[in-house]
Formats: sequence, structure tokens, C-alpha cells
Amino acid sequence: MANLAPNSLRPEEIWQAPTARLLTALETTPAGLDTGTARANRAKYGANDAAADKQTPLVLQFLARFRNPLIIILLLASALSAATGDVASFVIIASIVLLSVTFDFVQEARAQSAVEALRRSVAVQASVRRDGKTVSIPMDQLVPGDVVELIAGDLVPADCRLLESRDLYVNQALLTGEPYPVEKLAGATASGAEAATGASNAVFAGTSVISGTAVVLVCFTGARTALGQLAVSLAEKPPATAFTVGIRKFGILIMRLTVFMVLFVLLINLWFNRPLLESLMFAVALAVGLTPELLPMIVTVTLARSALQMSKRRVIVKRLSAIHDLGAMDMLCTDKTGTLTEGKISLVRTIDGHGASCDDTYADACINSRFESGMKSPLDDAIVNARPFDIATWRKIDEVPFDFERRRVSVLVEHAGERRLIVKGAPEDVLRLSGYHKQDGALVPLDAEARRAFEVTLEGLGAEGFRALGVASRVMDAGHMTAAVCDETDLVFSGFAVFLDPPKASAGETIRAMAAAGVAVKVLTGDNEQVSRHVFKEIGVTVTGVLEGTQLERMSPEALIGALPWVNLFCRVNPQQKHRVLLALKQRGHVVGFLGDGINDAPALHAADVGISVDGAADVARAAADLILLDHDLVVVRRAIVAGRGTVLNVSKYVLMGASSNFGNMFSMAGAALILPFLPMLPIQILLNNLIYNVSEVAIPFDSVDAEAITGPVAWDVRLIQRFMLVFGPISSIFDFVTFYALLHLFGAGPALFQTGWFIESMTTQALVVFCIRTRRAAWRSRPNRFLVGATIGAVVLALALPLSPIGPWFGFTPPPPLFFAFLIATTLAYLGLVELSKTVFYHTIGRSRLVPR
Repeated sequence: MANLAPNSLRPEEIWQAPTARLLTALETTPAGLDTGTARANRAKYGANDAAADKQTPLVLQFLARFRNPLIIILLLASALSAATGDVASFVIIASIVLLSVTFDFVQEARAQSAVEALRRSVAVQASVRRDGKTVSIPMDQLVPGDVVELIAGDLVPADCRLLESRDLYVNQALLTGEPYPVEKLAGATASGAEAATGASNAVFAGTSVISGTAVVLVCFTGARTALGQLAVSLAEKPPATAFTVGIRKFGILIMRLTVFMVLFVLLINLWFNRPLLESLMFAVALAVGLTPELLPMIVTVTLARSALQMSKRRVIVKRLSAIHDLGAMDMLCTDKTGTLTEGKISLVRTIDGHGASCDDTYADACINSRFESGMKSPLDDAIVNARPFDIATWRKIDEVPFDFERRRVSVLVEHAGERRLIVKGAPEDVLRLSGYHKQDGALVPLDAEARRAFEVTLEGLGAEGFRALGVASRVMDAGHMTAAVCDETDLVFSGFAVFLDPPKASAGETIRAMAAAGVAVKVLTGDNEQVSRHVFKEIGVTVTGVLEGTQLERMSPEALIGALPWVNLFCRVNPQQKHRVLLALKQRGHVVGFLGDGINDAPALHAADVGISVDGAADVARAAADLILLDHDLVVVRRAIVAGRGTVLNVSKYVLMGASSNFGNMFSMAGAALILPFLPMLPIQILLNNLIYNVSEVAIPFDSVDAEAITGPVAWDVRLIQRFMLVFGPISSIFDFVTFYALLHLFGAGPALFQTGWFIESMTTQALVVFCIRTRRAAWRSRPNRFLVGATIGAVVLALALPLSPIGPWFGFTPPPPLFFAFLIATTLAYLGLVELSKTVFYHTIGRSRLVPR
């Protein structure tokens, strides 16, 4: 048995080795592992996550922050300075660098930890046998030797051998690219076993159960699975969103300008024969000060804070960048059940084809629902819970599971020596497959007149807002042992199971509110047109246009794209058609969200810009979604959209601040290097300025946003940021040059006073301008968050107090004369006034386009 030890188990032995040998090698039984063995295996094999990176210890993550070349050069240069006798400067510079790096690391680590906790709260679970009981645990906790139970809608959590199976069909598209389900059968030998995915008696991580049930033995987990062999492709990051690309482009733009400016300043200093070491330290400190090194942390903290706020509003964010996509979303596609309706389905009656109450219809429907082994729908629950029904004398023989192409489920049962196939499903399809019905207790052919009468009954139910399932049956031979699709013919039509799902009172108001906020809602449902129109009428929403699945099949891509603007209701659509509608909407330039919770919704959730599912949805749907709603309600989605818009706006505030102040500082530094015989600011002062400013900016994620700023979709626009930088950067430089002139000619400043004066003016203006830039209103008409006010005022007070304090000389400061502070007040007010005026003209010129506009 040594060759079958878990560490040496070859992939092909999952399906080639006898089941008993696998159980022995993995030291388990069909009853599963005990907790102690599972814990030991977890320590041995690690987490069951093929794409998981090894967690780097926090200490190493912190030390990695010091790999920044600019920081290394700065510390080396300051160390050389200490070697020449200036130890104080080295200590101060090293302390400032340590504080900056620590602050950045702590904020980002806390944010990421909070988001990871939220993700784990909605992690996909697996039903596993532990200690003789079936329990639900996160999929990443599974280990080799575990025995897992699977039902329709489940993700296969690892590479497994089938111990038991019942009508099991699996989608292996992730591994094979083949979209059609494959049948799997428990057995000692495997058919089609040339490749792993062809093995009929094994299932593999990353695939999903379409129908049926199974009990499986976990053989390989994590990186050892077939999915884990694709480690290289899994490690590749998904395509960047517009938000990520925009942030990256902004960072690259500032970095390029910084490199150019640093080289320019360094060359000027060397040209004027200034000390090499001092010039190098100044240039590197300038690079550190101008680089938007806080941008990743601000983005992470802002998105994480938004995710935490959303969790309080019953929304769990799985992908942080989805928050931006949510803010940019202008089209939401959703199912009808649970969004337009209460999602509380009840069986109100069972009737024959003419509309008369029929107990036989209920009996057949109940037997079908009780014996169905796949994923139960709310309709099945409603049938079973409607009234007591004893099935003790009935025995299940076989089943044809539900699938979304046939839209029905059939069970072969035996009672009192008679075998019958009972079919339940979409009423139109069940009627089409029926050839007989009962009339006065006698079996008669279902002729055209009777068929039309039954169709009228069904249409009447739909017009009243009732959902219906068709029920039919067929007597089979006593020796008939298996059920097949081909048996679903010449059925005896029994009648309709009639359900009520009341319209949701808040749905109409929410849809209208979303439309007013720039988000159109389109409903994609499997129900028929009559039922859907009734729901629309009940909630007060106009049906502007309808397309049915059969019409979609015949439409060309161009015709569908042309029809989309006027259609807001798609009926009787299958998963492929939902997927097609979403792709067509994206082709029209929409940012599309999709809300779905079923097995059939996974392709559409993947295709959408924002995939939204609900807690309690099928594993496949929850795994594919970016957001998980803890309450199935459009109101929750609307709140999340508003939060997403506010988040993007708050990130943009930091970006606009950095764009204007950094670009302005570059001009100012270039001018100062040309006209001054000394450094305009000491390296220590530049780093101190950067630290104080960065600390004050951490309050931006907590800022409030103006109501009118989030009345429409908000998307990223790098061109707008560049234009903003070209307008407001030079305004900042103008007042820097005014300060230079005043310090040199009005106050007769030497190096120390000049550096002190510009430090104070620079810190004051770049901190206070946030109150102008944070809003498109006049600054005094928009109330900022108290945290932002406190942080900003605190930064200004600290900048003013340091030169006057006993520790001022440590940083090369000298107390300015009293008249300087009068000049500072006048200059700051003039600067803020000009920014306010320029802001009004700037936004008037670009129209109502949002930062960040769609």
C-alpha cells in the first residue's frame, strides 16, 4: 500500500484504484474523518485553495515596505551624512521614514484584514461527514480523506472519487471548455478515462453539479488538484477594471513628472557647485515627497471602509474593485422572484385543465417533489408544505433530474404493484408532451379543443398573477427500471399546481428611484409574459417592451442590440439567453449589474460588470458573484449603489489633491532651484511636510459627499484629472512664487527663514485646499466630515507650532517674524479664493460631467 500513500498518490489513481484501497490509503471510511485526523491532515496538506498564495508573516510584509528604492537611497545618503558628523539629521530622517512606513502599513493591513473577515462570512460551504455527522464547513477547510455530500448547485470542492451517485450530471467547462453537462457514475472502473476529466467515476475541483446527488471521497486538495495544476494561469490577475487602470495611470503620470523634476533639480544643484551629498539627499527627499506613495493605502482604506459600511447595510463585498463598478453601473438586470415579489411562494390550489379543484393533481405533484433528488426549488417546498400527504406506500425507482433546457423533472415510482412516471415542470412543455387527460374518470385523448381549453385556463392564471406548474403522468411496465427523457411522451395530463408570490410593496418605488438615479432595471425571468405583466402592473411599473426566449433565438446580434433600449421585460429566457442579453448591453456601452441566485445564473454573473447574488443562493452563484446580499431586496442594491458612488468620489478627492499640489510643487521646486543659492527646503523638512500631509489625508475616506454628486453613475475619468492638474497645479505655484518674493524681499530671509516660511505656507495651503477641492459647491455650502476637519486643522496647527517650539531647530526651523503670519493669512485666503473661482469656471466649462463621469 506504500505506493498509495497520499503524498505519492498519482492523479490517475483517483479513478483507476479500487475504492477500498483509496479509503485505506487515505485512512478514512465512508462515514468520514474524525476531527483530530482532519486537523492533522490540515496541518499536513494545507488549505484547500488552489489559487491561495502562501501567507507572508506580518513582520516580513512590514519590512518589504523598505524595499522602495527611494527610501533605501535616502537612508543611505543620510547615513553617509551621519558618518561626516551630522548624526542628528540621520536620526530624524530615519524616524520620519519609520513613522511614515508604519502608518501606511498599519492602515492598509487593518483594512485588508477587515475585508477578508467579510469575505469569509459568506464563504462557500461544503457538507462533509465528520465524527459520524454531516456538518457544513468552509470549502478551504477540507482535507484528503474527507467524505463530502453533493447536490445540484454545489461546487465540487476538490478532486474526488465517487462513492455514491444518483442521476449525477456535472459541468466541467472550467477544465475542458465543454459547455454541456457530463454524466458521472460511481463505479470501480471508469469509462472514457484517457484524461482526468474523462473519468466517469471521479469529479474535479472547479466543476459544478448541474443535477443529481453524490457522496464523494476527497483525494487531492489545493495545489494538487487538476485545477491546481493550472497554477500559472490562476496566478495571473484578472483584467484590470477602469478604476484600477485609472489609478495606475495617475500614479505613473506623477512618477514620470517626479523623476524628471528630481533629475532637473539635482543637475541644477550640481551645476551651481552645491554640496553633492546635500543635493542628493534633497533630490531623493523631494522624490519621496512628490511620489503618491499613500495612494494604494488611501484606495484600500476607502474601499475597505465602504465594504464595512455596506456590510451594515446587509451587503457583503467579495471583490473590492466591484465597489467602483457598482458606482459606475447604469443598468441592472434581475430575476423577478424575490426582487419584484416577496419571494414567499405558497401553493394556493391544484386544479385540472378546466380549472376545477383536483386532489389527484396535488398527489402527483407532492410525490414528484418529495422524491426529487436534485436541488429543491421554492415551488417544491411550497407543494410539500401545503398539506399532509403520506408517501410511505410509494417507492422511488429512478429519476430524470431537472435541467434548464427541458424545464421539468420526472420520477419513476411504484405503488401497489404499479409503476408510474410522474412529470412536473413548465406548464406549456408538460401540455405539449401530453396526449391524454381524464374526463369523468375515463382516459380520453387530449384533442385540439381540450388542449386549447387548458391553454386558456393557464392564460387566465397568468393574467391574475399566479404562477403554475404542469403535472402529468404515465403508467410504465412493471419491469421498467430506469427513467429517461424519451419516456416523457404520451403523458396523461393531470392539471396545474397554482402558486402565489405576492408583489413586493417597495419594488415599484425602488425601481423608479433607481431610474431617477440613472440606473435602468431590466427583468429577465423564466416565467411567462402574463404572470410578469401582472406583477409589473401591481407594483406600478410600465412594461415598455417584451421579448420572449423563442423570439431571442431568432434574433440576430444586431437586432437584439437595436431592441434593447425599449425592452425592459424578458420572459421565458434560459441561461444562455440571459448571458446573451448581458453581453449585448455591454456592447452598447452600459456598465451592467446582474442579480441572480440560481445554478443557471452563474454564466450571467460572470459576464456582468457587477455580479450580485444572495446569501442562501446556489454555491455556483455565490462563488461567481462580486457582492452577496444578506436580504433579497432591490432596496439593498440601491443603497449599495449609492455607497459605491460615494466611495469613488472620496478616492477622487485624494487624487485631485495629489494632482494639484504635487504638480504645483514641481513647478515651485524647479523655479526655486534656478533662483536660489541654497536649498529651498531641507530634506528633513520635505519628509516632515510629507508625513504631516499624509496623516491629514487619511481622513478623506470618512468624508461625506454632496447629495447631487451621487444622483447619477460615477465612473473614472483620467482625462478630467489631467485637466484639473494643469489648471490647479500652476495656481498653487503662483502663490509659492509670491511667498518666495515676500520672504526674500519683504522679510530679507536667509536660508533658515526662507525654508521655514515656505514649509509653513506650503503645509497650510495644501492642507486647507481640501475644503475647496472636496466639493463642486462653494466650500462653505458643503459640510465636511468632522474627522477631516480635525485632521486638516491639526496638520495646519502643527506646521505653525513646530518652528516656534523648542524642537524646531532639530528640523532646521527658525521662528518667523510676526508680520509673516499676517502675510500667511492674506496669501492663504487669496489662494483659496482663487481656487474657488477657478473651480466654478472649470466645472462650468466641462459641463455636468462628474469626476468621474459616465
